[in-house]
Order: sequence, then structure tokens, then C-alpha cells
Amino acid sequence: MRDQIQGRLANLQRAFASFSAGQKTIAVIGGLALLVGGFLVFNWAAAPAYAPLYSGLAPADASAVIDKLNAQGTPYQITGGGTTIEVPQADVYNARIQLSGQGLPSQSSDGYSLLDKQGLSTSQFQQNVDYKRAIEGELQKTIDALDPVSASIVHVALPQQQLFQTDKQPTTASVLVSLKPGQTLESGQVQAVVHLVASSVEGLDPKNVTVTDSQGHVLSTAGSTLDAVGNTRLEQVQAFEQKLKDGLQAQLDQVLGPGNSSVQINANLNFDQTTTHTTRYFTTPNAVPLSASKTTEKYTTPGGSAAAGGVVGPNGTITTGSNAANGKTNYAKTDQTSDNAVGSEVIEATAAPGNVTSLGANVVINSSSANGKNVAAVQKMVTSALSLNTKRGDTLNVSSMPFDTTAQKAAAKELAAANAANQMKQYMSWGKTAGLVLLVVVMLFMAWRRSKKRDKMREQATTYVVEQLRQQREPIAATPVAQPAELISSDGADLRLAARDEISALVEKQPEEVAQLLRGWLVESGS
Repeated sequence: MRDQIQGRLANLQRAFASFSAGQKTIAVIGGLALLVGGFLVFNWAAAPAYAPLYSGLAPADASAVIDKLNAQGTPYQITGGGTTIEVPQADVYNARIQLSGQGLPSQSSDGYSLLDKQGLSTSQFQQNVDYKRAIEGELQKTIDALDPVSASIVHVALPQQQLFQTDKQPTTASVLVSLKPGQTLESGQVQAVVHLVASSVEGLDPKNVTVTDSQGHVLSTAGSTLDAVGNTRLEQVQAFEQKLKDGLQAQLDQVLGPGNSSVQINANLNFDQTTTHTTRYFTTPNAVPLSASKTTEKYTTPGGSAAAGGVVGPNGTITTGSNAANGKTNYAKTDQTSDNAVGSEVIEATAAPGNVTSLGANVVINSSSANGKNVAAVQKMVTSALSLNTKRGDTLNVSSMPFDTTAQKAAAKELAAANAANQMKQYMSWGKTAGLVLLVVVMLFMAWRRSKKRDKMREQATTYVVEQLRQQREPIAATPVAQPAELISSDGADLRLAARDEISALVEKQPEEVAQLLRGWLVESGS
């Protein structure tokens, strides 16, 4: 086994010794790269996997936990902006148990888990304090779940309930939020925080919630509900105007070209919610009446000469009827009453807030452009695109005037110069890369050519020297020129192999000197 290892090492040494200078350099660099890569892979594989030990820690708790971990010699990592501490996954539970035994963390927001620690001897005051801390902790966890918020602190003021108290103090709350870098809270998100806190605390009105950020900016003050609603409406109006402006500007850019028009939209929206009630009555002609009554009266007076027949007129005179000749008078009267059903229809219509009451559009086109003079066509197009209605009070103003393009030309010139500089840098980078690749190719070709030349010179020198040794040992007249198989004979094999190895080593170390020596031998033999 030992001899095999030594033999393999000797083979490797001879193989490395036969390399040229370029091949040796490449072999050494490749071996070092393999060693470094293996070392890095081993370190990566041997590195422990970290898992969160605690997250959302207060600064005081984070500092105390780090001190304990340093004292215990436990490796750790700090992430989450200093609020999360990670340790090797295998040490998570052990570290938690040890830190819990030392009362850490002490200032974390436990939420409703605080109520689990109460005992029978807990006083009413302690119960109230724990309940308040539990609500604050739960609200803090909920607010921290918002994307722009990195940390938050919630304070709730719960007034004490007393008997026979006429003026009760309202419940109030304050929220301090620390935002992530580059993040902001929009008015809608601020109102979401306000209503979230108000809905989580009994008896808390949204008007009594104050929200501030870590920079000291007041985002929502107590009693600012109306202001918040106004801000929301203003944002809705601005969003509506921007939407109309973007659509109209895109259409004008297609017609007039980019940069040849400017659009301004002013919109008035009605945020009042209106409800309209309408009642309509109708009847059906062929419907059966609900009730009907009919009364008929008939009267006939007996005939006679003494009786005066007729009808009493309005002035008391008696008008003699047509049958007065025979003395008879006929009277008939009919009364008929019908009660028909009447149907009704009640319509209730509610108009959602946000209806457009009026629109105002101001469009300016560049008179220097090709279509800058066609004001009438642009006015017609804008009127149709915005659905303007003069009866509603909509207004439109389209004017044509030359635009100041000095800033645009300067910006375009700077942009062209920057693009040219970037292009030149790209070309230079490509040239450097190509030159480096060409240099490497040339060096490899020269090394290969030199190696081939050395191999050829070494083969020629070795063959010549072996032939000279053979001729010195065996006269030429007695023995013909030996073939390669005859050089390794039983009587002179060891001598020839030793000489061959020595000559090969000498050719490898000093190829130029050996070549010059061989040339001298050839000259001497020829003379």
C-alpha cells in the first residue's frame, strides 16, 4: 500500500515536471481555486441555520437579551431593524428557557396573555392595569401588521367608573407609529388606525383618538373627524381630475404630438347623499268595483180636472207637463254609486355621493407645432372626450400660443450627451474585455507552441543521446542500428533507462543548453 502511494506521488511529480511554465501556472491556479472553493463550500455547509429567538422587542429588552447571549457565548444575529434577534436553530428553545428564567424580555407586548398571570390575590387595581396593558399590547400587535409601520406604541386612558357621577370623563387613546424608511401613511390608512383603535376599546369614540409618527407629526388629532373626511373628499376629487387629465392628455399627444399640449381639469363633486320618494296613483278601467249601490224613485199623480198638474219651477210657478190634459204627472229619479280600487306605486331613489356638478377644462396647445392652429377641432374633441354640458355649468377654454422649449432642449441635449458617454463606456468595456480575451488566447497559444517545441527538442535529444550510448556500448559494425524494442534488452536495460531519465530531467531543466550541446555534437560528428 505504501509503495503504491509513493509510486503514484512519483508519477504525479514526473507529470508535473513535464509541464511547461504556462501549464504549471494554470495547474497551480486551478488547484488553489479548488481549495478555496472547497473551503467556502465547507464553511457554508457547516454554518448553522438561524431562527428567530424573539421578534418585536423593545430597545431595552433587545439590549438585555444581547448581553445575556454574549455572557452565555451563544452566537446571534440582529435583524428587523434591531427588533428581531436570531440564534442557531438548535439553541432556540434552550435560550428561551434560560432567558425566561431571568425575566427577559420584560417590556414586550404580551397582549391578553397578561391576564393569564392573575391569581386569586390580585387586587382590583392590578386587574384594571393588566386589562389596560393587555388591550394596548393587542392593539400594538395589530398596528405593527400594517406594511408601512415598523413599530408602534398605544396608550389607552380608561376613566374610573364611580357611582353617582354625573359628568363622566370620556375614554381617550393615543397611537405613536414608527414608519419604515421611505414609507408614509395615507389619510385612509390613518383613519383605518383610528377606527381600529376606537372599535377595539369599549366606549371609545373615533374623535378621541390621536395618531402621531416618530418624527413628531400629528397625523390625526382628537376631534378631527371632519378634517379627515374633508381630506378624503379632496383626495377623491384630485384622483377624479387626474384620471380625466391623463386620458385627455394621452389623446392630445397622439394628435398633436408629445409636449405640444397642456391640460388642466377642475371638477366640482357633490358628496351629499340624496334620497327621493315618489308616490304614483293609478286605476284599472275594467276592474270590478269594491262596492256599488243604486236607488230608483218613481211617482205618478192621479188624473182630474180640479188638479193642476206640472212641475214647480224655481220661482214657485208650476209648469204644466205634456200630460196635463189628462190630469196625470209622472216623476222618476235614479241614483247610482260605485267605489273603485285605486293602486299606488312608491319609488325611492338614493343618489350616491360623488356626482359631478360641474367641470372646467383649460387646454393650451403649442402654436409652433404643425397642428397648433386647429383650435376649433381641438375644442370639439375635448368637449366630446369630457362630455361637457353647458346647461350643467361646464366651461372649456382652448387657446393656442408658442411653448417655451428651452428646458426641454437642454434636457434632451444632456440626455443625448449622457447616452453618448454611456455608449462610449460600453464600447471601452467591450474593448477591454476583447483585449483581455485576446491576450489570454495569445499567451495560451505561445505556451502551447513552446511546450510543443520543448517536447520535440526533448524527444530529439533523448533519441540522439540513447543512440550515442548504444553505439558506444555496441560497435556499429557488429550490430545494426537498434530498434526501440531492442534498446530495452536484458543486459543493458537498467543503464539505458537511468540514462534516459537523467537526460529527460536535464532537458526539462536546461532545454536551451542541451540543444546547443547536441548541435555541437552533431557538428563534430559531421566533421
